[in-house]
Amino acid sequence: MPHNQEVAGYSFLADMYQDGYYPDHLVDLGKAILVRMCDRIETEKPTDLAALYAITHAATEEFNELEEVFDQAGSEIETVARDTIGMDFHFVATAYGFAEADIEELISTREW
Repeated sequence: MPHNQEVAGYSFLADMYQDGYYPDHLVDLGKAILVRMCDRIETEKPTDLAALYAITHAATEEFNELEEVFDQAGSEIETVARDTIGMDFHFVATAYGFAEADIEELISTREW
C-alpha cells in the first residue's frame, strides 16, 4: 500500500466502479496495477520525467494485457475507462511531484 497520504486516500478508477459495464473484479485488477505503480514510484524514487515514464509505461502495458480479460468478460477499456485510467495516472504523477507530466505520454504505450 502506498505511503503517500494523498495517494493512500484516493479512490482509484471510481468512475469505472460506478458503471455496471465494468465488472468490479476486473476493475479491482486495474486498481491493483495502479497501486503497484505507486509502490514502484515510492521504491525507485524517479528523479525526472524519463524515469517516471518508464514506470508508467510498464503499468500501461499491464493494462494492455488486462484489456483482453475485459473483452472476454463482454466489456472493454473504451472512452470512459480510458479517460478514467488516464486521469488516475496523471493524479499519481502529480501526487509524486510530477505535475508537469503529460497525460498522453504517461500512457503512451497503451493499446486501448
